[in-house]
Amino acid sequence: MEYNIVKPTRQRKEVDIMSYERVKEYFKEIGLSDRITVQKLTGDTVEHAAEVIGCTPAEIAKAMSFLVNEKPVMVVMAGDAKVNSSKFKAKFHLKPIMVPHNEVENLIGHKPGGVCPFAVNEGVPIYLDVSMKRFTQVYTAGGIDTVTIRVSVEELERYSHAIEWIDVCKGWYVNDLEGAK
Repeated sequence: MEYNIVKPTRQRKEVDIMSYERVKEYFKEIGLSDRITVQKLTGDTVEHAAEVIGCTPAEIAKAMSFLVNEKPVMVVMAGDAKVNSSKFKAKFHLKPIMVPHNEVENLIGHKPGGVCPFAVNEGVPIYLDVSMKRFTQVYTAGGIDTVTIRVSVEELERYSHAIEWIDVCKGWYVNDLEGAK
């Protein structure tokens, strides 16, 4: 199946297209290119992406980039989860510090809004948060903010080359939600 390439506009640079092309090529290589969807609208927030796709915000696999010992680390979590500082510190031995917005593309390989755990820069470790284990499938960005990818949770784990499942989030499970009220 062929997909339309999103043409660059004044706001969209060639570099954005290259990020998408890397992801598209990777999915072609693993035989899952039919999972890529080019949307007409941008998915600039979890809520907006869910609306565009037609899923719940929780089913969006959001890829968050942090600095750990001055190196980038990606944590992929459910769209309704938030990083818990205490859990993050217990895992990584320091408080969560997000990669500055203007450095994400350089350090991760995708611009904010299009960050996904596929075709990232070499050496970026990827962790999956347990908040996603409650789903059979999730949706990630695909290198740019108008591309989404549907994958099973098992495929996400396998093809993102995740290091391990971790528990560093809050706000997504029933006991957490009840305690927040």
